[in-house]
Amino acid sequence: MKTIEIRRHSMRTPGEDHLSRQGVTLARLMGQNLGPFDRVITSTFPRAFETAIAMGFAVDEQLALMSTYGNDVGREAPWPQRIEVYAEMFKRGGAMTKYGKKLAKIYTELADYLPDGRAALVVNHGGIVEMGAVACLAETGFRVEGDAVSYCEGIRLFWEDGKCLKAEVLRVSM
Repeated sequence: MKTIEIRRHSMRTPGEDHLSRQGVTLARLMGQNLGPFDRVITSTFPRAFETAIAMGFAVDEQLALMSTYGNDVGREAPWPQRIEVYAEMFKRGGAMTKYGKKLAKIYTELADYLPDGRAALVVNHGGIVEMGAVACLAETGFRVEGDAVSYCEGIRLFWEDGKCLKAEVLRVSM
């Protein structure tokens, strides 16, 4: 089985692009218990890239698709929502579904890249974490529930034979 761990970036000063001191500290603490990862991908925003670095992982690639979902998706599926709400929105076939399918394609390609028993880390943003996960699980019908992810929280996806079979919500206790 392969895993892809999708995490939201750490804390930043409101209105700023970069992590705050508290955000760097939180990411460092989280990184102590993560990995190893064969591949690390982030959005193009500094806060996502800096989170991966503070966690102790070199970034292999940055993708603009993971940086923002755009106005159409934002109107249709505003963040924050419970994960199961995103799953229901995905079934409607609108802008959020199209965006989620693009994320699922990237995650499927990433899972295909990984050797069996290995893992990858993806760091992006609230809403994007949830949308990508529910899109990957749409074919299997596996349900994930819970509040929107907060700083450094995320969802771990489990892959086998090219399919995302199940997921686990990853919470941070402070």
